[in-house]
Amino acid sequence: MSENCNSRHLSWLMKSCLPNPSDAKSLVPIHHPSTATPPIYSLPDDLLLECLSRIPSYSIPSLSAVCRRWSRLLLSPYFLILRRRLGLLRHSLYAISAVDSGLFAAVLQSQSDEIVSWKVSFAVSGSFDGNHGNLSHARAAAIGPRVYIVSRNAVLRYDSWLGTLTLRSPMIFPRKKFAIAAISGKIYVAGGGGGGLEVAAAVEEYDPEKNRWEVVTQAARKRYGCIGAAVDGVFYVIGGLKIGNETSRAGAHVYASSMDLFDVESRQWLRSRSVPGGGCVVAACAAVGHVYVLSSHAVELSFWRFDGRRNGGGFGEWSRLKSPPLPAQVRLDGTVRFSCVGVEDKVAVVQVVGCIDDLLRRSGRSERGLRESLVLLYDTVDGEWRRAADLPEMITRAACACVEW
Repeated sequence: MSENCNSRHLSWLMKSCLPNPSDAKSLVPIHHPSTATPPIYSLPDDLLLECLSRIPSYSIPSLSAVCRRWSRLLLSPYFLILRRRLGLLRHSLYAISAVDSGLFAAVLQSQSDEIVSWKVSFAVSGSFDGNHGNLSHARAAAIGPRVYIVSRNAVLRYDSWLGTLTLRSPMIFPRKKFAIAAISGKIYVAGGGGGGLEVAAAVEEYDPEKNRWEVVTQAARKRYGCIGAAVDGVFYVIGGLKIGNETSRAGAHVYASSMDLFDVESRQWLRSRSVPGGGCVVAACAAVGHVYVLSSHAVELSFWRFDGRRNGGGFGEWSRLKSPPLPAQVRLDGTVRFSCVGVEDKVAVVQVVGCIDDLLRRSGRSERGLRESLVLLYDTVDGEWRRAADLPEMITRAACACVEW
């Protein structure tokens, strides 16, 4: 075939493509079936959600900026349900620390079942100016990819997908050192103190969709410094000190090692339970249908498992497990506090030192290099502990939660 264009042949081709004025049929327009694909924004919400739910996690922040409709759909609970159904969600341990201008969020990353490192991000909101109460002792509860940091006078929502920080409605009754847990897309708080006996008695429920708190019942017992966990629709209010007119040592001991069980659906309190070994519960969490409890006995820690599966036949059974292997320089005193978080089939115990200098001074040691925070992981399958990467230095007095994202 010739590479040069022949003008004679080209003119013939052009003429053959022009309609013949004497031929009426050639003047009739030819209608071809439309092959244009309708734009994605014309799809109804349910079909659009089906499409958006299949995108990789790293693309979600970009999609939220497309339009308000897409942003609204990405924030809907149906988006999370679809991604969970497609197996596109993973569970990760998040540690959050607030500062005057925002908060640091650190996620524990793993690869091939090996802990690699912490990834830290910083989130700030225009509505957050550092004057929303003391967040250093805030509690955290996660619903899907969003962590709710609840303090005495403020509630902040951190979105792990978008990296945004939003101010939400505070609790009805300001309180501190309370129990918190997330159940069926809502958050429950109980116990704590900060304004009177009626504060510690009220159990509040938070609806993220309505951004509203309401009192759902009165607590079976008033507790201060208690811990929350949730298994199979039951809100466990664990440990703490007794609040009330009776301050006997025996009564305080009973509270410190006991659990009150609130059935969220029936709005009924179940029979209370106690940790067999006694002691003072310092941390607790839920994982794979059980409640895991870390109890202090002044000079040592004990670790327990409570079967919370109400339909499994073993509900209410206790088992003692191997205690966490804490470093020798860590003493069980007021400078140290613990946090337990269930992450799939693992239990993470985060140890936070309130003041490292005080700890070294009290222990009579002069070592340097002791980290302010360490993380231990308990494998519920093989029953063994292993040490994970220490918390980053900027994460202090961390509020921890398991985030599904």
